[in-house]
Amino acid sequence: MKKIGFLSFGHWSNHPAYKTRTASDTLLQSIDLAVAAEEIGLDGAYFRVHHFAAQLASPFPLLAAIGAKTSKIEIGTGVIDMRYENPLYMVEDAGAADLISGGRLQLGISRGSPEQVIDGWRYFGYAPDEGETDADMGRKKALQFLDQLKGVGFAQPNPFPMFPNPPGLLRLEPHSEGLRDRIWWGAASNATAVWAAENGMHLQSSTLKMDESGKPFHVQQAEQIRLYKEAWKKAGHQRVPRVSVSRSIFALMNDQDRYYFGQDTKGADQIGNIEKGKRAIFGRSYAGEPDQLIKELAKDEAIQEADTLLLTIPNTLGVEYNIHVLSSILEHVAPGLGWR
Repeated sequence: MKKIGFLSFGHWSNHPAYKTRTASDTLLQSIDLAVAAEEIGLDGAYFRVHHFAAQLASPFPLLAAIGAKTSKIEIGTGVIDMRYENPLYMVEDAGAADLISGGRLQLGISRGSPEQVIDGWRYFGYAPDEGETDADMGRKKALQFLDQLKGVGFAQPNPFPMFPNPPGLLRLEPHSEGLRDRIWWGAASNATAVWAAENGMHLQSSTLKMDESGKPFHVQQAEQIRLYKEAWKKAGHQRVPRVSVSRSIFALMNDQDRYYFGQDTKGADQIGNIEKGKRAIFGRSYAGEPDQLIKELAKDEAIQEADTLLLTIPNTLGVEYNIHVLSSILEHVAPGLGWR
């Protein structure tokens, strides 16, 4: 059995073929999609966060709205770029959204990926300390966020407050008990996966990782997951770790599916550079008749290692079509692989 969710990048553009022409379209359809996904039995609704782009960028209002309109589905991100964040303010936003949802947030965070603008976090008022890289800054903010999620008082109370204070140091409010245990780290390398385990975060591994061995993508990703699990065990955490992988998977059920994704039936890994001097490997897309998908996906070592599968979706094609895409996997592919 696996948890199966969707991952939306939340694109919009004034394009005649798009159902999402504006930011409003994307936000409102994201809510509708999460509600419909819960109705068909999907386990998670996850959203990518990108700044300076015609994509979703401020996750907490969206997560709170989805939390208010659903009751069971996990709600998360994949991922929030911590270089742009104020960790303390983020604790308040996350706590509020988690309480609204009844404790269903599964927040994916990371040091971030290449962005639309050069050093975009500087426009938000942030810069690495002397001797730090922007990646160092992102990881340091992540640790601050994790520490404050514990709900321990740290701020000296005003002796003349507007409202009476409880005794002792004050913590950030609202505090959501248990949210600290539902934070995930998006790791693109083996080393950062181990770091995530050491710091008690679940692991998100996407359709991209640093090419560290030249092996096929799914093999490298499976090795990354095994290293993460070993590091978690060594760290002595009492909780059970969770691991998600992302995949683009499309069952070709009708002519519309074949029109959109028929060209991906011979998918293959790709190699590229997402940052200067850093070679990355991009996992293949899967498209085919359900029986063929079952055969191909059964060979994917990383999916076998993960407990959660996030299906990347073409959000620009609208809610109805994406529910068809997701339902096709749930009904015609997942049972044949023992995921349902």
